Amino acid sequence: MDAYIDHTTGDYTGQRCTDLHNAVWLRLRIRKGTYWADPQMGSRLHELARAKDMPQTHTLARQYAEQALQPLIDDKRATAVDVVVTSPETGWLQLSIMVTQAGGNVLTFTH
Repeated sequence: MDAYIDHTTGDYTGQRCTDLHNAVWLRLRIRKGTYWADPQMGSRLHELARAKDMPQTHTLARQYAEQALQPLIDDKRATAVDVVVTSPETGWLQLSIMVTQAGGNVLTFTH
């Protein structure tokens, strides 16, 4: 069990994390190649910070999130990852991510 990380602040909450919450959050927030313990961990989502609001950007965001979370499936900690990209307002992307844990529980994240 890890210390639970609050996804809105990035701080520890004092509670224990028993699911994939921390693993998903870290893989989406860390820039790929910058984590000292595992250079392959992280995502390329930061590359889209200044991208134009186009359908291609939505596709890239989905692909980058799926690539970042693929190790959870490879490690058999999750059985499926589903990413839906929406644009709640002009210039913003919202990722709705559903991760099916190995035990069958489905976790939902908004990034």
